[in-house]
Amino acid sequence: MNDFKSVSVATPTGRRLAFGAAVLSLVVLVAGCANPSSSSAVYTRGQAQREQIVRAGTVTGVRPITIQNDGSSGAGLVAGAALGGVAGNAVGGGSGRALTTVGGAILGALAGNAVENRVGRSSGYEITVRLDNGETRVIAQDADVPISVGQRVNIVSGAGPARVTPL
Repeated sequence: MNDFKSVSVATPTGRRLAFGAAVLSLVVLVAGCANPSSSSAVYTRGQAQREQIVRAGTVTGVRPITIQNDGSSGAGLVAGAALGGVAGNAVGGGSGRALTTVGGAILGALAGNAVENRVGRSSGYEITVRLDNGETRVIAQDADVPISVGQRVNIVSGAGPARVTPL
């Protein structure tokens, strides 16, 4: 005996379910948007109040780069699939509705994943620094602080990621 009944998006119950699915998808998407920072000016709570090593040097090269998140959280994929499935379910009727629901979910998942990957990118610099002791270091970080060739900088390291900060 099947206790489940079909609910159409055209009914008040169906609209509530569709709205709930859309809201849930947006919440999941927003929750997945928390991006780790690669800024020289951002410290995590665990990095605060820790002794660090500071070395002075001169910038010998600055190359623009793109910084990409390590992996996808899956939030864009899930949210896109849910929204695409709801949209696809609103189209067609009968057995065609099932096809449009599946098609909408697949296309939504692809679109949601593409959006999440795009959101996970930021502009950065690959900064080459010749330290005062003669050693050379290369550090990649967000392009939120202007750095130029010939500029005197500090490299701060030891309690997490290394950072290039202007003097």
